[in-house]
Amino acid sequence: MPPTPRHEATPRHEARPGGARSTGRPAGRPVSLITGASSGIGEAVADRFAADGRWRLLLSGRDEERLAAVARRTGGGALRADLGEPDGAERLAADALEREGRVDMLVAAAGIGWAGPFTRMPADAVDRLITLNLTSVVHLVRLLLPGMAERGFGRVVMIGSMAGRVGVANEAVYAATKGGLLAFADSLRYELAGTRVGVTVVLPGAVDTPFFTRRGAPYHRERPRPVTPERVAEVVFDAVVRGHDDVFVPSWLGMPARLHGAVPGFFRSMAKRFG
Repeated sequence: MPPTPRHEATPRHEARPGGARSTGRPAGRPVSLITGASSGIGEAVADRFAADGRWRLLLSGRDEERLAAVARRTGGGALRADLGEPDGAERLAADALEREGRVDMLVAAAGIGWAGPFTRMPADAVDRLITLNLTSVVHLVRLLLPGMAERGFGRVVMIGSMAGRVGVANEAVYAATKGGLLAFADSLRYELAGTRVGVTVVLPGAVDTPFFTRRGAPYHRERPRPVTPERVAEVVFDAVVRGHDDVFVPSWLGMPARLHGAVPGFFRSMAKRFG
């Protein structure tokens, strides 16, 4: 489980990295950096961890006004950043470390989508999608993970997508970025084995956020039905506290993911038939 310090009255679920006791536990409240915190899942995650009261929050987002409002509500520190820019991740990591001196948990919730046939996708849309959804996460982890490993205390949480497990028509690059996060997370787990630093990937289906409006195409499938960002945030919190690796939202999505892995040909034929 990820970082949470011991209080005199120990809460029912005391968050610790990887589900084990850490000798490198910080003296004060642990620091969590949440990206995409100005709206959607990131905002809901900020609210959930603020309600827990055991974290110092650093909140990142592009919308300065909305980010400031979330920071006021949660008591977090606002760090405006555009992770779609080539140097966005490095600037954010530097600002976070300058502000608090360390980051004990990273929740990488920032992300964008693009819907339509891949043959019609503009080059700049491809580049921004990959930079924001995948490259910036890799670089944030590259810059923040060494400190966690050195302290023997920490957790990386990535907001993936069911699309990254099974692929989705007309969202090829988006699915590729989320699939990349899964492979990245598994690889990190092998490297971090034996440490008290954990890696969690949360895989939602459709979530009722401005994501679909911003990508320019509404959600049209009957299933899975969109869940609220608050539901995703609750799953994120539970996964952090319990030290879980991959979790689906809703949980039944794990079944089609396993079916895809076991009999991919059958899964693809059903996906083509039922969309």
